[in-house]
Amino acid sequence: MSHWLKESIDLELLVICAWTILSPTLIASLGCEGSVLIDSTPLNTAEKDSPINNPSLRGFEIIDSAKARLEATCKGVVSCADILAFVARDSVALTGGFGYIVPAGRRDGRVSLLSETFKNLPPPSFNVDQLTQSFANKGFTQEEMVTLSGAHTLGRSHCSSFSNRLYNFSATSATDASLDPTYAEQLKQQCPNGSTAASLVVPMDPRTSHFFDSSYYSNILKKRGLFTSDQTLISNPTTASYVTRNAFLGFVFRSKFAEAMVKMGNIGVLTGTDGEIRLNCSVVN
Repeated sequence: MSHWLKESIDLELLVICAWTILSPTLIASLGCEGSVLIDSTPLNTAEKDSPINNPSLRGFEIIDSAKARLEATCKGVVSCADILAFVARDSVALTGGFGYIVPAGRRDGRVSLLSETFKNLPPPSFNVDQLTQSFANKGFTQEEMVTLSGAHTLGRSHCSSFSNRLYNFSATSATDASLDPTYAEQLKQQCPNGSTAASLVVPMDPRTSHFFDSSYYSNILKKRGLFTSDQTLISNPTTASYVTRNAFLGFVFRSKFAEAMVKMGNIGVLTGTDGEIRLNCSVVN
């Protein structure tokens, strides 16, 4: 594997640069055995076509192209799952963040089910208790949950993921009171009531949407968390303390984030003789 890493470093960097531009928020949680890359078939709707992932995830053709080039040079050596892990790591580094060591040697899964996305990806409407339980089910602490939420410093969101906070929020308030009024008005300008167009997107972090930093947490302290699942992090004393720490101590956030990403990247990993190394990331062998 070390020989491959030396020989293919230029290719890896090229692929990751392209992927970062297309989908900077893809992280290791989206299929640690590469299941999110598998295409649907007439008999099965795969993860990538779940309403949670489609049309949010983009750039699958970049991964497919990288895999094809790798297979031409090192047939059956580098898994699609490892490519995803490298992408997650270097997306952080290439957007001004930091690097961290990612263990290689994953193998690819053979199954991709739409239903798995609803089990594994917490929706943007979750409150802090629901988030805590969702992450605990995967072996994560509250601190790690808050830390991994920091990935929302990158990328964009469709209006449908947060429009419930802008219109008809409750019987007593049209807009979510936990949302900064000025920010809420800005969002309403970008996402008119009833808008469902997939082309309508807003940056997750309006300050530095293409730069990996800790401003996500600063936004939350200013009541400018985009999702309910973002702003809810200050509704609990313990999680609020982590939000404050990460906002003011960026070096601590970076260290904790790297540790949590490596841990997440090892969940459900297939090794040894389990799974396979796909020849084409979008199709099982």
